Amino acid sequence: MPLDDIERLIQLLSRLPGLGPRSARRAALHLMERRESLMQPLAGALSKAAAAIRDCSLCGNLDTKDPCGICQDEKRDSGLICVVEEVGDLWALERSGAFNGRYHVLGGTLSAIDGRGPEQLRIDALVGRVNAAPLNTAPVREVILALSATVDGQTTAHYLKDRLAHCDVEVSHLAHGVPVGGELDYLDDGTLSAALKARRPY
Repeated sequence: MPLDDIERLIQLLSRLPGLGPRSARRAALHLMERRESLMQPLAGALSKAAAAIRDCSLCGNLDTKDPCGICQDEKRDSGLICVVEEVGDLWALERSGAFNGRYHVLGGTLSAIDGRGPEQLRIDALVGRVNAAPLNTAPVREVILALSATVDGQTTAHYLKDRLAHCDVEVSHLAHGVPVGGELDYLDDGTLSAALKARRPY
């Protein structure tokens, strides 16, 4: 492989989350030393996935079918919709096994700095799902806002609550505060403040 192809590989790998230039070089070297056992199968899998993966037209998840497997699963509670920022958040909740409803991926949060307004997010699609549910399936009882506890995340949550105010649906959000197993000394001020405000009777 010519040197420029190797550099191209390193540059592409360095764009992956958690991989800087040094890590990308190590990963590239590891792949090149294992061309037959790792690099060629990986290239084939990437090519096949790139051709097959699509956005779910209902929830915005990534899958090889549309609607995605979660939206097609009749065992899931269609009366619950959990709103997340990105597909990675959906996957994280799925790994927990704690949620058995449907999802809605916004595609980010409202951000004036980044020039991201309601039109750039899948907010109208969410409102449409909530309003159209009684016509198609069981009505949506609750929309859970599982957004980041950041300024942009909370701004988006408030906006969504206002947009859903006219819908006959309960709007809730994830609890914020001290994580299970967390030590107070290691938590940031924002987390401690949220934990105090969200305190409840013992």
